[in-house]
Amino acid sequence: MWNSFVGGAIAGYAIAIPVGVIAILILETGLKRGFWHGFAAGSGAATADLIYATIAVTLGVAVAQLLDPIAPALKLASAAFLVAMGAAGLYRTWRARNESRNVGVRAVNANVYQTYVTLLALTILNPATIAYFAALILGGTVGQAPGTVEKMAFVAGAALASWSWQSLLAAIGALAHRHMPPGFRVWTSFVGNFIIIALGITILL
Repeated sequence: MWNSFVGGAIAGYAIAIPVGVIAILILETGLKRGFWHGFAAGSGAATADLIYATIAVTLGVAVAQLLDPIAPALKLASAAFLVAMGAAGLYRTWRARNESRNVGVRAVNANVYQTYVTLLALTILNPATIAYFAALILGGTVGQAPGTVEKMAFVAGAALASWSWQSLLAAIGALAHRHMPPGFRVWTSFVGNFIIIALGITILL
């Protein structure tokens, strides 16, 4: 169970940490609208990750059994996709490192509930989120242990990891008196994309 929880937490942090549009929205909402709005935004994003993690552990075993004859090829393809996804993120971060001050993302201007729903919808529809969890399913990194407890542990780990990071972003945004330093966005993006690459490599081990 503990291994499943840790695996879920790693997966949750890997998708949450890279600083993309969703993360910047949470930061800007916390900065412009205060902590509770930022917290609602972060909770919406974390809920989307919870939904996808639940789908992953629910379908993971069934998909793995259905596609068992081509499992080696799928593992290789999924690993390659995650490594490519992380590498592309690193490249974009490197290219944009001097332009971080100019990222034009507006805070969500709505009540707390609407902020939550807006970020939930945006994260669910985020192509990167969809592709990431699809790769985890096809790569067989979820659903390895078919027990209900292990599945719940994976989902809990992924959801808590995502929620803790998004809440941290909301708090940082709320405490900041100006836009976040570009260095923060750059280095967290580097870290998150390295984790994604490591997950891809782990699939092959």
